[in-house]
Amino acid sequence: MGKSIETQTNFKNMSDTIVNVGLVGFGLSGRYFHAPFLSTIPGFKIKGVVERNRNDAQAYDPAIENHKSIDSLLNDDAIQVVFICTPNETHFEYAMKALEKGKHIVIEKPFANTEAEAAEIFRLAESKGLVATAYQNRRWDSDFLTVKRLISDDRLGNIFEFESRYDRYRPVPVTNTWKEQGGVGAGNVYNLGPHLIDQALVLFGTPETVTANIKSLRGGSAIDDYFSIVLGYPDKVVTLKSSLLVYHNEPRYLLHGSKGSFFKGGLDVQEETLRKDQLPTGENWGAEPENRWGTLYSDAYTGIVKSEPGNYSPFYRNIRDCVAAGAQPLVKPREVLNTARVIDLAFKSEAEKSVQPF
Repeated sequence: MGKSIETQTNFKNMSDTIVNVGLVGFGLSGRYFHAPFLSTIPGFKIKGVVERNRNDAQAYDPAIENHKSIDSLLNDDAIQVVFICTPNETHFEYAMKALEKGKHIVIEKPFANTEAEAAEIFRLAESKGLVATAYQNRRWDSDFLTVKRLISDDRLGNIFEFESRYDRYRPVPVTNTWKEQGGVGAGNVYNLGPHLIDQALVLFGTPETVTANIKSLRGGSAIDDYFSIVLGYPDKVVTLKSSLLVYHNEPRYLLHGSKGSFFKGGLDVQEETLRKDQLPTGENWGAEPENRWGTLYSDAYTGIVKSEPGNYSPFYRNIRDCVAAGAQPLVKPREVLNTARVIDLAFKSEAEKSVQPF
């Protein structure tokens, strides 16, 4: 942006407390997801960013301090909460370091690479009286909020079948990004799986079983690039899918219930808007264009359903309130642990070609 961003300090009922934030990493997540919200929501200040080889954070806002190592950032006693936006294999190590230094933490997905690691992070956080939570911003996507509204309004009745997909089109592996490298925490299940799993658990609670089909379909791929995870419930079937070989994001959601069906395609507009350097301050922020609205089919009504506007701001305001006023995180430890367990069981299901009890 090239000039300092003034952080407002007059948010109601929270005095004039400012929460100092440190970002570990300033790639896609740090630059285009976190920084715009942390810069515009009252009560935050991005104090420091870890960038070993670049100074992109200073180009965004010259007032941000540059750190060449995570240890340097963690040694800044003024920083209260650390956002960990680094490759997946570093999440556990960096989380534990930050907690040992007395910092609250927000971890990008996956929160940890196993349920056991996630549990260890939460045990340390609890022992130190600190907040640890996962960045599950997709709970505030336009499409998911629309699905939640339809279910809560009983427009679909009892849900019998739910399918959620999050696809991308990358037919040729891109070898210069860590997301395409094999190793611990690598692959599409860890990358996009946490969002789909978390959304399903928010809607339907924990399943009885987990069954998965995880594949590498692209030639030369070092990671899994396709998955289908089926969550078994007594009264419904929940299927979560993602592929890096889908050119068109249709469908995104399919729901069938006792009163009707709902079909929706497209993806939430916030990421593409943020990538255009637009700050989340506009009056119509997160509003989907009409060509992405879904269709409801039922006796009561058949036709287009206007999408709820998406907005990731509630997640950040909650983090501010947790740090400054002792609020409870919206993304709770048990929810994070359940998502990690589903991922563990999905890989076990694929390896053993079996249905895994939750």
